[in-house]
Amino acid sequence: MILSTRQMLLDAQAGHYAVPAFNIHNLETLQVVADTASEMHSPLIIAVTPSTIDYARDEYVVAMANIAAKHTNTPIAIHLDHFEDITRIKKSIDVGFKSAMIDASKLPFEENIAKTKEVVSYAHHYDATVEAELGKLVGVEDDLVVDDKDAAYTNPDDAVKFVKATNIDSLAVAIGTAHGVYKEEPKLDFDRLAEIRAVVDVPLVLHGASGVPADQVRKAIELGITKVNIATELKMPFAETLRKVLVEKPNESDPRKYFGPAKEAMKKVAIEKILMCGSNGKA
Repeated sequence: MILSTRQMLLDAQAGHYAVPAFNIHNLETLQVVADTASEMHSPLIIAVTPSTIDYARDEYVVAMANIAAKHTNTPIAIHLDHFEDITRIKKSIDVGFKSAMIDASKLPFEENIAKTKEVVSYAHHYDATVEAELGKLVGVEDDLVVDDKDAAYTNPDDAVKFVKATNIDSLAVAIGTAHGVYKEEPKLDFDRLAEIRAVVDVPLVLHGASGVPADQVRKAIELGITKVNIATELKMPFAETLRKVLVEKPNESDPRKYFGPAKEAMKKVAIEKILMCGSNGKA
């Protein structure tokens, strides 16, 4: 059974750990994160971006996730990550998604509130949860591009107003992480995170965790992060291993023979990230 992230994140908040949200793109990548989470008894959020839905279709993702939930012992949620189009969010909720992120962080504050409230109203009617973002992360996430000059950290006072006005279930905060590959080692603003946690009750989300040193992520979790998004670090070993196998065996035509090693490479990263989040044994 596919769950929303509501109780999952509240449990993480109470238990001082985080739930990993792994971005997947196809059957193979979904299998890796679902099977790994099951083996490690970790709750799991399977995240998809708009372009993943374009590629795989939301009905297929829901069907695959339902099979994964049926054959594992793990609480599983499927989550719409960085969606900006309200119509698309509503459609995916209609076909079975129970968690959605509306990303209106590029809009002025009041417009972000208005757009988020519309999504919350629809999602809560179907017992789905809503994540929103306040502040902007630099870098590239799918088709979403934010330049360094446009980056803005989350203001704690604004966070209080935003959560109260929108009734969101979780808040993604900008504290120094970025999407994609880091140009240099990130330095997270832990003081800002602590200030936000002190005044905001809803679970907090860390985007752009790929490439952030594990000790920094663990400290962020200690300070109140309950969901950690991981995308780039999953894709890289999968692609690198797939490329290596196809170069070494140019005549190989059986997808099972070249996807298998790629899945194993991705699994190693999934294990590391579950351990980093401290969610192992929490299912």
